[in-house]
Parts: sequence; C-alpha cells; structure tokens
Amino acid sequence: MKRTFPFLLLLSAALLLGCTRETAHSATGFACDTVVTVTAYAPQETVDGTLRICSDYEAVLSRTVPGSDIWNLNHANGVPVEVQPETAALLHLAVEIGAYSDGAFDVTIAPASALWDFTADEPALPDPDALRDAALCVDYRNIEIDGTTVTLKNGAEIDLGGIAKGYIADRVAEYLRAQGVQSACINMGGNIVTVGTKPDGSAWTVGIRDPNGAPDSSEEVLKLSDAAVVTSGTYERFFMLDGVRYHHILDPETGMPIHNGLASVTVIGTESALCDALSTACFVLGEEQSRPILDRYGVRAIFLYEDGSRTEYPNP
Repeated sequence: MKRTFPFLLLLSAALLLGCTRETAHSATGFACDTVVTVTAYAPQETVDGTLRICSDYEAVLSRTVPGSDIWNLNHANGVPVEVQPETAALLHLAVEIGAYSDGAFDVTIAPASALWDFTADEPALPDPDALRDAALCVDYRNIEIDGTTVTLKNGAEIDLGGIAKGYIADRVAEYLRAQGVQSACINMGGNIVTVGTKPDGSAWTVGIRDPNGAPDSSEEVLKLSDAAVVTSGTYERFFMLDGVRYHHILDPETGMPIHNGLASVTVIGTESALCDALSTACFVLGEEQSRPILDRYGVRAIFLYEDGSRTEYPNP
C-alpha cells in the first residue's frame, strides 16, 4: 500500500495557518523531497530567490544528488573528502548533537535508512541480516572532521535528512533578513521559521498537527515571532503491514522504527537546524531522557502520544 500526501497538506507534522495576505508575496517549490513555501512581505523577486537558495543547498547536502558533498563522502570508501565550509559546519553540529543525545540523533543512519522504502506499492520489511549489518555501521563517532576535510570510517555513510531541511530554512531566513525583510514565514516541509512578526505586529500562527486526526487538523496553535518550529511524527513517512505502523524515525542501534508510545515531538526554538535534529533525538529518547538536552540548548518540546495524551518540557 503506497502512502501518498496531497500537495497542499505540506507533507509534514506542522501545518502553517494564516500566512498569506493580499500584500504578501509567496513562492512554492520542491526541494529535499518536500514542498517548500515561503511567504514574505517583500518584492516577488526577493521571495523567488529563496527557492534558488533551497536548490543550491540541496545540491550540496543531499545524499542522492551525484557530486554533492554528501554523495562524495558516501562514495569515497573512507578516503578524506574536501567539503564546503557550510557542510563541515553542519556536520560539526550533527556530531555535537549525536554526542549530547548519546547517539539518539545520528546522521550516519544512511546504511540502515537506505534499506527502507516507505513509499513502495507493496511495502516489505528489510532483510533482518542486512539491517543488522547496516546498524553496525551507524555511529556518529565515525565522522572525522579536520577543518573542511571530512573522513568517514568503518563503513559509515551520511544521511542529513534529520537536519538539512532545518539548516536550509535557517539560511533562507538569513537571506531574507539580509534583504531587509522584517516579516516572513518559511515552511520547508513542516520545518517552519518565522521572521519577525506580521506587519501589524501580531505573531505568526502555527498549528501542530493532531497525530490522531485528519491531516489538516491541529492539536494546538502556537503564536510565534522570530522562531523555529519542527515536528517529527510517525505519520510523516510510513506504511502499515500486518496491522503494524513502520515509520521513518529509526533506532540508530537497530535500524528499526522506534515504538515507544510517541506519535510526534515538536521542538520550538530559534534555530531550525537545531530544532530539526532535536525533534528526532527527543523522539528516540522519550520525554524524560530528553530533558537534559532540551535544557542544554534552551528549547522546549511538546510530546504527543498515540493514546492522545501530551506532555511538555519545560513545563509552561
């Protein structure tokens, strides 16, 4: 059974609410395997420029684009590779979060994630032996960074799917601010970044999807300005097999989807890349074990459970 998503539902856990006005300009495109929508109170050519930024960064950070930094690393067979400074900086952040989350977030998940096809017409589980062998290669400590030279050891391969969209959304916001834009909303597949407030001074309104409801339903609504919101949920990419939901948030130790009672985790902060990675880490860890890393980075998280309950940390 193939899981499909209507174009207008944004393919994500967080749904943008009320981000358009007659005086605003918008641009919509597709990058990093997701719909990108940018709405800003700026000239149309400025807004159109955000899509070029997304495409440019995808060409550097995607593991499926031949010649990208990540493609080159994954096909180097352990030979050191010179990468763009932005790639090295992003990998530094990924390794840092890997360390502080005790490996709950791990960008070397690629050998395991490559064995899963969540959009197949006839979904099937990976071969258990192949998945076990792939999981043995997953360890963020196998990434060695020296300036802009990166080496992958012990068969490691990188998949930046848990952090790249957030990083690109940050770069889009940076570009808009550099152009003098004071009011904008960026939605990169649910990685939402708000620039300033709306022109009337009111906050942007962002809804967190109800994981047990319809795709366009909201569990709660956040009022935000100059903020980033990222949600990781079991309903983003998944298939059902024999009554079991197999989703894309994998346990780095086993390569299997995490089943811990959580349906989604939303992280709210100021940097989308950080929130992106932490939403995955916190999903893997669960609320109690997530508290130290949430404290460390000064962000908050909302945990929604399969049984319809919710918790939040720090408590409001």
